[in-house]
Parts: sequence; C-alpha cells; structure tokens
Amino acid sequence: MIPTRTTLTPDEMPKRWYNILPDLPEPLAPPLNPGTKKPVDPKDFEPIFPKALIRQEMSSESYIDIPDEVLQAYMMANRPSPLQRAVRLEQVLKTPAKIYFKREDLSPAGSHKTNTSIAQAYYNMKEGIENLATETGAGQWGTALSLACNYFGLGCEVFMVRASYDQKPYRREMMRVYGAKVHPSPSDITDFGKKMLAKDPKHPGSLGIAISEAMETAVKGKNTKYSLGSVLNHVMLHQTIIGEETLLQFKKLDEQPDYMIGCVGGGSNFAGFTFPAIGEKLKKRMKTEFIAVEPTVVPSLTKGKYEYDFGDTAGMTPLLLMYTLGHEFVPSPIHAGGLRYHGAAPTVSQLVKNKVVKPVSYMQKEVFDAAVMFAKAEGIIPAPETAHAIKAAIDLALEAKKKNEKKIIALNFSGHGLLDLGGYQQYLDGKMT
Repeated sequence: MIPTRTTLTPDEMPKRWYNILPDLPEPLAPPLNPGTKKPVDPKDFEPIFPKALIRQEMSSESYIDIPDEVLQAYMMANRPSPLQRAVRLEQVLKTPAKIYFKREDLSPAGSHKTNTSIAQAYYNMKEGIENLATETGAGQWGTALSLACNYFGLGCEVFMVRASYDQKPYRREMMRVYGAKVHPSPSDITDFGKKMLAKDPKHPGSLGIAISEAMETAVKGKNTKYSLGSVLNHVMLHQTIIGEETLLQFKKLDEQPDYMIGCVGGGSNFAGFTFPAIGEKLKKRMKTEFIAVEPTVVPSLTKGKYEYDFGDTAGMTPLLLMYTLGHEFVPSPIHAGGLRYHGAAPTVSQLVKNKVVKPVSYMQKEVFDAAVMFAKAEGIIPAPETAHAIKAAIDLALEAKKKNEKKIIALNFSGHGLLDLGGYQQYLDGKMT
C-alpha cells in the first residue's frame, strides 16, 4: 500500500507566520501617494485598516506570532491541512514523477482564503471595528471573510464581480448564509458603481472596480474598515501557514520538492504555499523551482508591465510597484474569477522580476481538460483557479516521463470546484473555448 496523506497534529501546526520581506533579493519598493509620488505614511492606511495589520504590512521581522484565538479558529477551518499524493494521477500519466497537492479545499469556505480572513477579522474585532467591506471575484474570498466575520461577530458587506455573481449563484448564497450582504459589482449603491453602470449597464465587472466600491463603502461607513483578500504584504503573510506546514510535511517524508506550483490572480495562495520555501532557497538551503500560473487572457505576470499602478479601477489605492495590465483593464469573464485581476502582488512581482519565480499561462479549455483528468483520477473536483496549477503539474510530470526523471512536483490545491459546476457544464457540453 502506498501512503497517500502526510498529516500534522494540532500541536505540530506552525505557531508563526513567515515574513519574506527581510529575505527578498532587494528591498521591496514602497507604496506611493498618487498625488505626491512619495512613500505612503503608515498613518495614511488607518482609515481603511486596523493598526495591527498596518504594522504587519510594514514589518521587517522574519516571523510574526499567530495569536491563540486565530490558531483556535484555524482548527475550525481544518488546519493543519494534509499534504496528499496524487497516486492515481501519476498512474494515469504513467510518469515516474511524484505529484503532491496541499489540501486547502478542506476549509468550510472551500479554499485557502480563510487563512487571512480569520486573521483580518480577528485584528479588526480586537480594535473595536464592527463591520468589514470587501470585494470578491469567484466568491472564495467573500465566502471566507463572511465566515470569519460571523465567527468574530462582525458585519460583512461584499461586492462580487458581476460576471461571477451571475455565474456562481450558490457561492453568493453561502456568503448570505454566513450573514453577509452581497452586491453585484458594479452596483447601484456606490458612487463609483453608478458611474460604471452609466457607461455600460451590462458591465461584467472586474476586481479593480469591486475594490473601489468596497473601499468607498469602508471610508463612508460607520465603524467600518476595508478587508483585502490578496496583493498586500499582510495578506501574503497570513497565507504562509500553508507553506510552513508543507515544509514540515516534506520533512516527515524526507523529501524535497523539485517544483512548487500555484495559480496567481493577486498572488495570495501562491505566496502562502511557496514563500517559506523561497526563503529557504534564497538562503541556499533548497533548490526548488517555483512556477506561478495565470490565465492567458489575464497575463499580468507574463505580458504585463512592471511599473507603479493603482490596485483598483477608481484610483483610490496607493500606487504599487507590480506587474500590471493597467488598472482600467477589464478581463474576459472566464470561470476562474479569482484570477481576473489586472496586477500581481508586489512581492510576487519582484520575485518574478528577479527570476526566482517563473510565470506561465494557459487557455481556459486546456485548464478544464486538466481539471477533469484530475477529478477522474483523484475524485476531487478542483476550482477553475486551482486547475491552472494542476495543468502545470501535469505538464511537468509528462516532461519527467519523457526524460525518465523521478521529479517531485508539489502544487497548492487552493480550492474545490463544487460551486463552479456551471463552468464544468459548459466544458462538458462542448461550449467552452
């Protein structure tokens, strides 16, 4: 019998988040005030974020302790999560490679997003904030924040990209079950949403627009802060619980991955999975290669420009140095809604620029080809976002087969696709391009 799961006990769960900022090949460029083009003062973030998260955003500490209440909530969200070997997929591919996947789909919200939603809701609660406003693409982040806000007794208002709001009705209903208010974005309840609808009443929306609406709501709301599901440093920090667990699990296996793979929209699941290992590689203690996968129709890392840009469409955020397609870019309404973002996290972007991370892109149909192959082999239906990482893993496994190399391939299984079956229906009916 081949063991397929490597687990950790609650006592073995990492008690610290890893902060990659001190280990980057060069200092991370600061966010800039769009008016003065000077670095943003941390106090400028106080209208939208609690002080604890601002400190984490700017921290130069290599590790930050996880509060006990957050660790307790992580166990509710099924941490620590297993590292699973895709034995049947290996057999289907007839590859000598080993393929491992980190099970972030086991959270009640269905994805990795609870790793930061729980932390953000906790810190806001501790500072007396009563409500959080946010955006969501496919709905995984909105679902996770709704769950976390309910856990810590906060109100939650979510602006969901209209294309996904229409494609994924049950995801929005999950948010409502947890107590959140959910609006299609662009909406008719914010000034910026009304402006977008006036230009195009059938606007499909974008994450940039939804961010603008959520920030407007936070700034105008009573005792309300904004919560972000990706891109900024404190979000990447919270997600590193994934990679810290993964390193411990590979240590138990007495193995080291040759490749670590994650899909990238803003970059949070990729960062969470890979940053602890990237830190080890930068210290010359690992030789792993890191692959960031994005949709061909939203190619920020593979075809974007490395420059300062707004994180939202309205231009309400500070300017961030990142790979970007431009903050007014409106992506195609592909089913991987969580990857429909115009830019990538500054930390991920810098690692791509420094050639520590290799970006690749795939078309939607070939991604669903890989997703269905995985589902038939392993019995788990992946989210369309996750399927991008699976496609890259399959390609590497086939390359190993061709060269007869016993490579070890690891991917972050960032979320399940049980609420994405509309996309699978389109694929199976032969209507997907």
